[in-house]
Amino acid sequence: MNTPKVAEHIVQWLKDYAMNAKVNGFVVGVSGGIDSAVTSTLCAKTGLTTLCVELPIHQAASQVNRANEHIKQLRERFSNVSEVEVNLTSTFEDFKNVVPEVEDSPKTALALANTRARLRMTTLYYFAGLKGLLVAGTGNKVEDFGVGFYTKYGDGGVDLSPIADLVKSEVFALGEYLEVPESIQKAQPTDGLFGDSRTDEDQIGASYDELEWAMDMQDQGKSNDDFSGRELDVFKIYSRLNRINQHKMNPIPVCEIPNELK
Repeated sequence: MNTPKVAEHIVQWLKDYAMNAKVNGFVVGVSGGIDSAVTSTLCAKTGLTTLCVELPIHQAASQVNRANEHIKQLRERFSNVSEVEVNLTSTFEDFKNVVPEVEDSPKTALALANTRARLRMTTLYYFAGLKGLLVAGTGNKVEDFGVGFYTKYGDGGVDLSPIADLVKSEVFALGEYLEVPESIQKAQPTDGLFGDSRTDEDQIGASYDELEWAMDMQDQGKSNDDFSGRELDVFKIYSRLNRINQHKMNPIPVCEIPNELK
């Protein structure tokens, strides 16, 4: 990948899109991870308003510290960057108190994790509407189009996706080129939605390098019969998630009424 040219291309694409949409710039949820760090830096490089929003919900101190370090660095480098923190912990707790009580289970934990992501999306769109900004998505290609590792109408609810055609290794390469803080470059990817230390790899069962490999193998038309051992395990993980998460990747189905019934 020609990293400098890719960065330049994305920055120009962002600038052109914002100008055509007649908006002032971008709002980005900054988590302390590589994807949001790269996305917010690319937005900042447009010279347009870039609002970095921290949205902690029972967040680990390490994630908050990395987010703060990144935003501080961005503000020192770019005069068009501003920041705001909205601590949604009490809002999340209020939500849990008003919904019907359910038993403690993996399904409940996942539903509440997705609720965190949707509360954050709602907050980002509040600022977008208030300040005339676009919500910039932070998903990469493996997450958005490979395994569907994001929350529908949560972190998947965005106006545009600057890095969604880049796999994770390419995002890391961009991060190094864009001088994202080293603490973020070295951090294990995590969605931070469960209030514990689990990483993306813990949840998925495979690393991003493995998932990139499996994505490439599927694109080549490979099947389970072509692999054994760990490769087979990873390919099965990827294939299963790609299949069951198509509802996230495809347009919302519309029931079309035949003309003769209208």
